[in-house]
Amino acid sequence: MLKKQTVWLLTMLSLMILLSVYYMTSPDSEDLAYINDGQENAKEEEAVPTDSEANDDAEVDEISNVGQDELFTTIRMELQDKRNMEKERLTDIVASSSASSVEKDEALQEIDAMEDLASKEKILEETIVASANYEDVLVRSEDDSVTVQVKVEENLPKSEAVSIIQMVKDELGDKKVNVSYLPSQGETKKDTE
Repeated sequence: MLKKQTVWLLTMLSLMILLSVYYMTSPDSEDLAYINDGQENAKEEEAVPTDSEANDDAEVDEISNVGQDELFTTIRMELQDKRNMEKERLTDIVASSSASSVEKDEALQEIDAMEDLASKEKILEETIVASANYEDVLVRSEDDSVTVQVKVEENLPKSEAVSIIQMVKDELGDKKVNVSYLPSQGETKKDTE
């Protein structure tokens, strides 16, 4: 168990070092700091659609200012680490002699579901990138919602956001889908259904 903890610790330390070096060498490093003065929370609360608005056209709202090229890679690494830790926990349950056969079956089903979800996310990313030649796409599914972030050169048209939402629903079922885009200039926008 000590080796797993050591590997995890070294992974987190190397990630922190990588992000620190990037932050220090970034020409836009002064733009990366974020101060919450409470005004943006009011804007975000207004942007959340109600159930009746969810069936209307996609809505575009500004959510933050990010200018990192490695943002998607970092998020993917963190998500992969989180899922690996959960798989490791479930594998320990399966290997445990004290766990009942029902617990082992449930753990195996959860592992299969996690792997299936990761596979569907990857397929969606590749499909969305191929559909409109986006620079990069990140798909993250959690419980009953899916977040799709698209990196594009210019603004993401509402018709493309609606198309992305439909692709996600076709692949992952009827979940709440949040689509945001990150233009090359670093401005992040959000489309929500």
